[in-house]
Amino acid sequence: MTRRVLILALLATGSRADDAADVWDLLSRVAAALSEGNVVEFLKAFDPSMPGYSMLEANVTALVQHYQVGSSIEPITDEGSGPKRTLELDWFLELVEQHDPTNITRRRDKVRCVVAKMGKNWKIVSLEPLPFFAPPEGPGPPRN
Repeated sequence: MTRRVLILALLATGSRADDAADVWDLLSRVAAALSEGNVVEFLKAFDPSMPGYSMLEANVTALVQHYQVGSSIEPITDEGSGPKRTLELDWFLELVEQHDPTNITRRRDKVRCVVAKMGKNWKIVSLEPLPFFAPPEGPGPPRN
């Protein structure tokens, strides 16, 4: 009986480790998609019913239309288990204006995100602060 409990405990630990790796893979793909200017791939990671989804979509679309984006993330915290996790990330953005490459904006902030397993896939169901992903204010690129 004790051997069965030990085996089940090891399997559960392996599952949590797999979940953490899957979540980190998702977040790494999000950062990479943003760096590549691939809005479609970036948004695939998000639940469309997430609060602020349309704002995020508009902000990221405008961002990659006018800026070359460098995006990197580092984990700060990872809490939760099972089908839901809350993470705090150290997120860095470098925004180089396409019409004036000397205009560079750098941002770094703690970004809080909640991910949930939906079917076999993880999705981001909450992301804060959303304005972090908005284009910089100011003169910016020419508008048509």
